[in-house]
Amino acid sequence: MSRFWSPVVGTLSPYVPGEQPKLQNLVKLNTNEHPYGPSPKVLDAIRAACDDALKLYPDPSSDRLRQAIAETAGVQPGQVFVGNGSDEVLAHVFLALLKHDRPLRFPDITYSFYPVYCGLYGIEYETVPLTSDFRIDVDDYLPGRNGQAGAIIFPNPNAPTGRALDAAEIERIVAGNPDAVVVVDEAYVDFGGESVIPLVTRYDNLLVVQTLSKSRSLAGLRVGFAVGSAALIEGLERVKNSFNSYPIDRLASAGAVAALEDTEYFEKTRLAVIETRSRMTAGLQALGFEVLPSSANFVFARHPSKDAAGLAAALRERSIIVRHFRQARIDQFLRITVGTEAQSELLLNALAEVLQA
Repeated sequence: MSRFWSPVVGTLSPYVPGEQPKLQNLVKLNTNEHPYGPSPKVLDAIRAACDDALKLYPDPSSDRLRQAIAETAGVQPGQVFVGNGSDEVLAHVFLALLKHDRPLRFPDITYSFYPVYCGLYGIEYETVPLTSDFRIDVDDYLPGRNGQAGAIIFPNPNAPTGRALDAAEIERIVAGNPDAVVVVDEAYVDFGGESVIPLVTRYDNLLVVQTLSKSRSLAGLRVGFAVGSAALIEGLERVKNSFNSYPIDRLASAGAVAALEDTEYFEKTRLAVIETRSRMTAGLQALGFEVLPSSANFVFARHPSKDAAGLAAALRERSIIVRHFRQARIDQFLRITVGTEAQSELLLNALAEVLQA
C-alpha cells in the first residue's frame, strides 16, 4: 500500500488470471486456450503486415476488421465494436451501458471479472444463484420474480460451468427486460452454443460480446468485439475514444481478418475440440467423475470421493495443470480445458493413476 494511491485502489479485489507457468513439457489445461495453433493464413497475414507502415498509427476505427466481423456475423459494420480482447470490450460495456440506478444482475457462479469491473466503476450489483444443477433459470431474470434490474449480463455458455441456454431462452430474457440492457458474453459459443447475434436486429437492448481468443486460436493477439444496435455501439465508441483511440494494432487487425476469412480451418479445429471433449467427458465419467454438460472448450467435473484441490495438486506433480476455484458451491470441481487427443489421454491416465493410489 502507498500513501499515493487514489481512494479506489485500496478497495479493489483484482481479477486473478489463470496461471501461465514457464515450465517445459507441461500439459496446460487451465486457461481454455485452443489446443491447435492459429490458421497458417493468420501467420502469413501478420508477416505481410510487418513492414514500414508500422511507423504509422493503426486505423482508429478498425474499419477493415469491423467489416470482416460484420460479414461473418451477418450485420452492418455500424453494429460492430472492437477492442483489445473481449475483456477490454467488457470493461467499456460496464462503464458505458451497465451503470444505472438499479443494480446490475448476473449469476452467482460466472466469469469472475464481472464483480471486479463493478468494484472498479462503482456499479451496484446483485447475484442470482444458479439452480442446484448449475443452470441459469430464465425466470430469475424476469421482472416478475426478482424485480426490475438495471441491466443484465451473463456468459453463454456460462463459465466456469460450461452449461448453455438456447436462443429461445435468451430471447425470453431480452424481451422480458425491454428497459434494461442485456449483455450476452459468448466467449465460448463456437464450441456448441447457439449465438444470439441474429436477435440484435430485433432488440435494441441486446449486446453480444465475442472474442477471437478461443475458437480462432488467437488468445495471444487480443481481439474482441461486440455486436448490437448502432446506439449501443455509439456509447461504447464514446468511452473507447475517452480511453484509448487505438486499441487494435496493425498486426492484430491483419491476423484477425485472416482468421475470420479462413472458415475452413476454423470449422476443422472447432469440430476437433468438440470431438475430443466428448471422448474426454466419457473417460472422466468412466473414472467416476460427475461432468456437467458442456458447450464450451472445457469441462467442469468433480469426483464424489476425492477432494478437488488434492486432485489438482496431484496432477500438477505429474506436469498437468487444471483450474481449481476456491469458491462456495464449486470448490469440489475442476475446470479442465479440452486439449489435443494426446493431452486428453495423458490427463485420463494420470487421473486413473491418482485415483488408484
